[in-house]
Amino acid sequence: MLTLDPKTTALVLIDLQSGILSLPVTPHSSQEVLAKGRKLAETARAAGVCVALVHVGFAPDFADAPPHNVDSPLSTATALPANWSDLAPGLQQEGDLVILKRQWGAFTGTDLDLQLRRRGIRTIVLAGIATNFGVESTLRHAWELGYDVVVPEDACSSLNKEMHEMTITHVFPRLCRVTTTQDIGFSA
Repeated sequence: MLTLDPKTTALVLIDLQSGILSLPVTPHSSQEVLAKGRKLAETARAAGVCVALVHVGFAPDFADAPPHNVDSPLSTATALPANWSDLAPGLQQEGDLVILKRQWGAFTGTDLDLQLRRRGIRTIVLAGIATNFGVESTLRHAWELGYDVVVPEDACSSLNKEMHEMTITHVFPRLCRVTTTQDIGFSA
């Protein structure tokens, strides 16, 4: 059991929102990831841990979407559904930080770092969808900012099993502690 100090730890959940939860993900279904995220959030709140819910969204005309020249650009041919960026129903509770991002990572262009530092946070428990996109991008930035990070593997998933496993097995161990939700506890 990994026991974390609730005064210096934050739980950051990535993209547990309507549009992303509707995607087919693996090796854990989006509903499994959401259930694990909810359980982590309940446990964290009960211990006095800061909970940050991060979601991604864009203007209807995609004017604020990343304009990168890449081989697989973001499709702007059709508008996103009205509720695409809404957090999963019931996930947000009073006192939670809610961060809207416009990139893969939760730190770029947001005040997440400022909010965490003002609360004395040194350790982040990080989970969500997708393992190798939003979670990994946030993890890399958190590591560069000097945070200690813990990732519960069973509270993350991706678009295919290979991407998830490659990231969990080869990338994350160099940047964080990889564990499971049941092996995370909070106590001063």
